[in-house]
Amino acid sequence: MSTPSLGRELVRLLLRRQREGLPPSILAKARLHIADAVGMGLAAHGTPLAAQVLEAMAAGVDGGACRVLGTARRMPPAQAAFANAALMHILDFDDIHDRARLHPTTVTLAAALATASMCDASGQRVVEAVALGDELMCRLGVMVSPSGEGPGSDWFLTQLFGYLGAALAAGIVRGDGEDAIVASLGLAYMQAAGGKQAGFGTGSTARAIYPAFAAMGGVQAGLICAAGIDGPELSLDGAAGLFRIYLGSAPTAAQRALLLDPDAWHFEQVEIKPWPSCRLSHPYVAAALALRERMADAGLALDRAGRIEVGVNASAARLCRPIDDRRRPATLQDAKYSIPWMVAFTLSRGTVDLATLNDRALAARDIHALADRVEIVENLPDNPGHPPAEIRMRVDGRVLQSPPAHSFGASPEQARRKFDGCLAEAGRAAEAPVLWQRLLTLDAEAGVDFVYA
Repeated sequence: MSTPSLGRELVRLLLRRQREGLPPSILAKARLHIADAVGMGLAAHGTPLAAQVLEAMAAGVDGGACRVLGTARRMPPAQAAFANAALMHILDFDDIHDRARLHPTTVTLAAALATASMCDASGQRVVEAVALGDELMCRLGVMVSPSGEGPGSDWFLTQLFGYLGAALAAGIVRGDGEDAIVASLGLAYMQAAGGKQAGFGTGSTARAIYPAFAAMGGVQAGLICAAGIDGPELSLDGAAGLFRIYLGSAPTAAQRALLLDPDAWHFEQVEIKPWPSCRLSHPYVAAALALRERMADAGLALDRAGRIEVGVNASAARLCRPIDDRRRPATLQDAKYSIPWMVAFTLSRGTVDLATLNDRALAARDIHALADRVEIVENLPDNPGHPPAEIRMRVDGRVLQSPPAHSFGASPEQARRKFDGCLAEAGRAAEAPVLWQRLLTLDAEAGVDFVYA
């Protein structure tokens, strides 16, 4: 092939970065996000979904080369990658690139850990794999920059692009060269999926595990490649490649330039979530918290509130329909994905964390009463990234308006408190200081077995 494929050019660029050495700030960020993901994976063990995932992945399996976070279980690598990615996402607390609308570290870390267990890779290799796998996913996501309608809007981009990010991460941990990783991307693409009906609809708990399919697929792609089977070179830009099949057209010159930018680090814009709910709900959580403060300052009581008008754009509107189901979510996953319910919950409780946002809240009558007062008005502009949020309430004859809110990422200090909270949720609070420190120096570790303890 005289002209390199787009996939090969991407792999070549990212491997060159690895050879030249990743910037210290990128390595530090990768370690922080790894610690964040491990904490969430441990905390998820208290959920019914965690037990269901482990049961499913252990079916017909007796042990394996890889470990599962927070347990003594051993599984084959692909199943372990699925289990660990599911654990990291179940709480809907995992990191996010807003413009790309995807959760990268859940996918790449699960794939990297499973591969590291097979080949006794160092912590440094895992950190590099996560940073570069996340970068690949973020570049693809930013290239699409989905909004409420149009290309990419009907796909879980975490899953669709995660197959590729996981394959890259696994290949970097394994020490594969360019040819092998390009072949693995092709094999990962052959498994690609991610239709978003589990997000747009209600009643399904599968929304909590969709990144796991990508982690499993990327690991499996690497194993198939290692056995000698080559995937298609033109997995991205071929006649039936990812762009044409999933995104509707061949890559444009502008898209290629963005994907192959030699200087950009889109991973820098990945943020750690402050609240365990769908990212599109976060502007509304922030707006509701601000309104609570204004009510307190004015001496107004929430039980005197009348109509609660919530302004949304086309992206957020999808989390408001059908309105009756969104006001009375049947599952915790539906609740976290419902803007009407999250507004009512936040106004009622004033705190959004693992201790309060749980199954018990689904039956709370005061939240029901507030949710019934929420009226959705689709009147805001739809752009990539998180939606603008407006909440207007009438309380005792006064009209209160939420202030603008722009940033919802957790600082490193907040990330540490979040980690401590996750370990407490897992019943392992005493272990938090040592585990946190080891994870923040992961690239100095000879191996990664301690992560699973």
